[in-house]
Order: sequence, then C-alpha cells, then structure tokens
Amino acid sequence: MSLKNEVVDVIAKDRKYLWHAMSPYNEQVPPMVVTEGKGSWITDLNGNRYLDAMSGLWCVNVGYGREEMAKAAYDQLVTMPYYPLSQSHLPAIKLAEKLNEWLEDDYVIFFSNSGSDANETAFKIVRQYHQQTGNPNKYKFVSRYRAYHGNSMGALAATGQAQRKYKYEPLGGGFLHVRPPDSYRRPEGISVEEFNLQCARDIEQTIIWEGKETIAAVIMEPVITGGGMIVPHQIYLDEVQQICKRHNVLLIIDEVICGVGRSGRKFGHMNYNVKPDIVTMAKGLTSGYLPLSATAVRKDIYEAFKSQEDYSHLRHVNTFGGTPAACALALKNLEIMERENLVERARDLGESLEAGMAELREHPLVGDIRTFGFLMGIEVVQDKATKEPLPLAQVNKIIGECKAKGLIIGKNGDTVAGFNNVLTFSPPLSCTDEDLDFIITTFKAVMYNQ
Repeated sequence: MSLKNEVVDVIAKDRKYLWHAMSPYNEQVPPMVVTEGKGSWITDLNGNRYLDAMSGLWCVNVGYGREEMAKAAYDQLVTMPYYPLSQSHLPAIKLAEKLNEWLEDDYVIFFSNSGSDANETAFKIVRQYHQQTGNPNKYKFVSRYRAYHGNSMGALAATGQAQRKYKYEPLGGGFLHVRPPDSYRRPEGISVEEFNLQCARDIEQTIIWEGKETIAAVIMEPVITGGGMIVPHQIYLDEVQQICKRHNVLLIIDEVICGVGRSGRKFGHMNYNVKPDIVTMAKGLTSGYLPLSATAVRKDIYEAFKSQEDYSHLRHVNTFGGTPAACALALKNLEIMERENLVERARDLGESLEAGMAELREHPLVGDIRTFGFLMGIEVVQDKATKEPLPLAQVNKIIGECKAKGLIIGKNGDTVAGFNNVLTFSPPLSCTDEDLDFIITTFKAVMYNQ
C-alpha cells in the first residue's frame, strides 16, 4: 500500500471509530495522526515534523522519546505490574517521599489518574475534614471565573468557564465563583496592585455574604493557565492566604499545569511564598508518559482521618491511581529533571522567550503578553485601545499558519464566550536553544504576516 493510500485508510478508520476531545466534527479537516516524538518535535503520518510548543496538553515536560522513562516503566511492569493502593507498594512509597521533598513541607499523598481526579479527591477530603473537626456546615468552595479545574462533575462545577459547562449542567452543588485578577482588563485609573487586592477581597466578601460557617475551601491555580494565562500580582496570593486563615477556610492550590518545574520553581505557588493546605498535581508529574496525579494533603489535616469512629476514614478509591509503573516512571521523571536542572532551565527559557517576543507588544493585534516560568499567553485583540478580542476565526488562522510552518501552539479554547483569544505556549522544559529560536522566529513571522 502506498503512503497516500495508507493515510487515507487510517483517516477513514479514525473517523469511523474514534471520538476526539474538544474537537467539533469537521469532514473537511482530517485529524493530525502523530506517529513519533523526539525531544520537542513530533512527526505525523505524512512525515511532517512539528515543534510541539504545547508539550502535548501542557504536560511533556522532559520531552518526547526518553528511553530511560520507558525502561523504568517496563522494569516495574515485569517486576510487579499492579496492586491497588488500598494496601501499598514500594514505588508509591518512594514517590510520596520524593514529592514531600519537592514540596518542601509535610504532606500525605493520595494518588489518582488525572488532574480532575486529584481535585475531586481534594473536594471530598475537605468536606469530610470539616465534618470531623466540628464544622459540618462548611461545604462550599470558592473558585474564579475563567479558571479550569477538570472535566468530572465536581471539578467542572469548580471550573469558571461557561462554554465548558453548557449542556452538562446541573453539576455538583456548592461551588461559587468570583472575578479573576485579570490585570490587563482592570478598570481605568487603578493600579495593578490595588486591582489585585480588590479581586482577593472579592473572595472575602463572598465568604462573608455566603456565611463563613459554610465555606470549606478556596481552590485556585497559582496562574489561571488554560483560561487565558492570567498571572496575578504577588499581593493577590498573599491576601488570599490571609483571608483563608481568618475564616478557617482551606486553600487548595491546583498545580496540574503550573507544577513540577513548569514555573521555574518546583511548584508554582512557591513563586508567591504561600503554604497551601492541599496541593493537586498531574500532567508534568510523569511528563505525560503514563496517567498519574496526586493530591498532597497537609499532615495536620490527615490527622483528622485517624479516628476509629464509623465513617471517619476516607472512603475513596481509585483502581488505577498510583500504579507501580506510573510511580516508577514519575520517579525517573523527577530524577531527570534534577539531573538536567530542568526547573532552573524553565526559568531561563521563560525569560528568553519573553525577551524574544517583547517586540510583538507593539504589534497592532497584540494586546498583552503574559509569562510565568516557561508558560506564555499572548492576548490578541482587534483594537488595542478598546481591547476588543480578536474574532475566533482570526485566532484559529494564526494557529493554522503556525502549524503550516511546523509550529504547534494553543489557545484558551471553549472557555468564556468572546474571550477565546489568548494564544498559549507551554514547550518542553528540555527545549534546546535552537528549539526556542525556532518558536520565536516562526511565530513572529506569522504575526507580521497578519
């Protein structure tokens, strides 16, 4: 069979048997069938190569094609492929210990499969914790509009993106939302610091209006990533932490994207000097090589589950959460990151990416450029004065032209109507200097052609 016929056959089977995530059906545009990855680059069925500046789905932190990662999983699969964590196994114990080292604090770790799972676990732990510490009415969670926390019914309820929820509601109850610290779209005549303080105090106002005796926790990413790369000022998270302490409200920090080195620190919240009660993580924990997530719970919260009374233990289970192979692979992933100084490398790459893109701030379609470690969001607008978002068709055109030149970038798709206009970058932390130069020069070439 010729390559052309093989491609036609594969695409036909794809359309017959496979349901794609986040993709409207389009008979005219076939899916990209990826066959190989190495470093920052992927190759499709037609032999086309692309630099993946989104690390898959924000997750391939150490890059594609790491044989030692595959070998770590293989060796563990041969030794012991599976056992549930209703009991224990050595890779899980070692990884939990390692994560405490990376978190630089004292946590107990519950393993799951995905970021959604990790956040669902956190919600159940928080509600049960308050029940068992004399606050049975604390059941509500405060999140932010534009934030994403997962696709399961509770995690989606915590999500502040109306387009992700439409036709799936009603979702889990008890989730409240406040405005995000979107400094780019702050009212005129107010400083970034004051605006961020106001946004933080919106959380406190919500706690008071709802009744502080009913508020269980606040959940937030250090930076709203998939919702548009909204980066808060330092003062924001300082204030949020103090608000939580004042009202006996737990602070859940969602590190699913920002964690595991992506921010230029081991975890994103470390850039803001906060001490979360619960930390959730996934994606970069295994660099996407196998499914694994974790919910890290501060030790004193865990103590409330040690009672021998009926129903006092956590009655939550995840069949595939923390499988031996996934844990062994995650340990190898963290070893690689330490050996190659990829956390520090993420900080340096982020600074270089920001410097390389800086001239685009003057581009007529660029409203704002926001970075956090080796993450970037470029908000594109059709009018710099009014900040009116660029129409989605033009946003997609930019993405398509980048792909035609061999560069994969993303956007904040299906979030809030009219505001899916932020182009996103989350390249592997293992990017070479040449890779980074390709990202910058290719993207700028596309933008200057608009």
